[in-house]
Amino acid sequence: VQTVFDTEQDHYQLLYVGWRGNKRDFGCILHVDIKGGKIWIQHDGTEEGLANRLVEMGVPKHDIVLAFHEPEVREFTGFGIG
Repeated sequence: VQTVFDTEQDHYQLLYVGWRGNKRDFGCILHVDIKGGKIWIQHDGTEEGLANRLVEMGVPKHDIVLAFHEPEVREFTGFGIG
């Protein structure tokens, strides 16, 4: 597992990198951006769900945008719309 932090542009990723047998294994586990004071979850490959964990930690739902959903359906998620 590797982390990629771009603190100047507020982009953050958690990646898996390695080998599975003789095949290269690489992919994104988590991709989060901070835009306009909100947490934009671009990709969430975690089992628990980052948005749920953030809410448990006290982050208001309106400050979390599930950016992996189309803009037209975000209003129905219970989270921020961006």
